[in-house]
Amino acid sequence: MMFLKQLSILNFKNYEEAQLEFSGKINCFLGNNGEGKTNLLDAIYYLSFCKSYFNPIDSQNIKHDEPFFVVEGYYQTNGKEEVIYCGLKRNQKKQFKRNKKNYEKLADHIGRIPLVIITPLDILLVIDGSDVRRKFIDGIISQYDRTYLSNLLAYNKALNHRNLLLKSFWVNRNFDKDSLDIWDEQLVQYGNLIHNSRKKFIADFTPIFQKYYTEISKDQEKVELTYRSQLNEGDYKELLVEGLAKDRGNHYSNIGIHKDDLVFDLGGLQLKKFGSQGQQKTYLLALKLAQAELIQEISKEKVIILLDDIYDKLDGKRMNQLLGIVGSGDFGQVFITDTNLERIPAILTDEKIDYKSFKIEQGGVINV
Repeated sequence: MMFLKQLSILNFKNYEEAQLEFSGKINCFLGNNGEGKTNLLDAIYYLSFCKSYFNPIDSQNIKHDEPFFVVEGYYQTNGKEEVIYCGLKRNQKKQFKRNKKNYEKLADHIGRIPLVIITPLDILLVIDGSDVRRKFIDGIISQYDRTYLSNLLAYNKALNHRNLLLKSFWVNRNFDKDSLDIWDEQLVQYGNLIHNSRKKFIADFTPIFQKYYTEISKDQEKVELTYRSQLNEGDYKELLVEGLAKDRGNHYSNIGIHKDDLVFDLGGLQLKKFGSQGQQKTYLLALKLAQAELIQEISKEKVIILLDDIYDKLDGKRMNQLLGIVGSGDFGQVFITDTNLERIPAILTDEKIDYKSFKIEQGGVINV
């Protein structure tokens, strides 16, 4: 089992400097809003995904007026220590190292430290557009299937070239089918591979998801995930031919896996329209726990779980259910934030679950 033994940060967000040593089980970051609890979770997220969960612009994660930031994690895995380093100087390329060795491609690191984050922002999966739900699927599969990530990058590159070509046809009032065919072939090649991976993911994922929804809610309502894709309707190559006139008309590729979506249903009704706030929160929580379990099953590595401000999501009863699940030992190390200094420690003490607490104040850390 891999766990984060120590975190060291310099000039990261509102932290000038901090060093924390963690429990291998549950760690609580406690303090008022705006003090920096979530920033610590984001530093841990960085070490798994080479980027921030909350702000994709790397330079904006450097502390105000400072020239650089450093986030470094010391992991314990099978009796060995592994060091992951992330550093960024303003106007320079980000450095990412494993055991002092630079990665040639950041994509090579994805999946090495499996991690799932649960935050109030998860509601965007329900209320936002299809791109958010596609990123959710892609983020899960990419953690256990590196070929999938390569296929996705290749598909997006081909899609971008095809769209640029369609725009140039419109601007220059010409058309070159042979040039378009080159990118069509790549879209079909990589698109079909991605479509098959997504279909398999939904089939494997749904039963696990149902299990967690039932466990947290104590409700027997059936949850459903429907994978909506144009490629479910026919051969991709033929669909591209049929859609060419429309593509030329609006200078954009209208057919492909970049239009895929995931439909959330509960008891036969659409969650977005008919689910209560409590049902939506439980649905999202079950999605994320199922994500963690599926990644564990395939990667054979325990998943680190980050829980940000989850009392915003759940009532006391469901909160106890959740802490019982994540503290059972079935998952890996857990990090939790809360504004109440006593609430979560009291539950963990009652449940006899090992934990460590940190009080966070204005970018400073105090062991409780």
